[in-house]
Amino acid sequence: MDKFKKKKLLKISRKKRQRAKISGTSQRPRLSVFKSSKHVFAQVIDDISGHTIVSASSFEKGNHQVANSDVCKQIGGTLAKRCVDKSISKIVFDTNGNKYHGRIKAFAEGAREGGLEF
Repeated sequence: MDKFKKKKLLKISRKKRQRAKISGTSQRPRLSVFKSSKHVFAQVIDDISGHTIVSASSFEKGNHQVANSDVCKQIGGTLAKRCVDKSISKIVFDTNGNKYHGRIKAFAEGAREGGLEF
């Protein structure tokens, strides 16, 4: 099996395993993080109604930045501020199949410093 195909399959299995255990409600929505090669996108989702409540990314209008760890920490703080404005303080963190280190960990630390609990 190709190295990259195996890596992708492992990520998909991690994602399925995580999503089987967690889901977001209106009281405690799910924070999902998607990581591309250059950018990071995050959204807070109410899975019961199927709506995105708040979102933030490194590719927002007027603020295009390549997402390194420092930028991810800032984006986490921005998302946390937007959640606090909508009176959301507790969330369920979904790494979306990514391992919890590097940019994902920096994002989570920024969100915690911004006032989110998970």
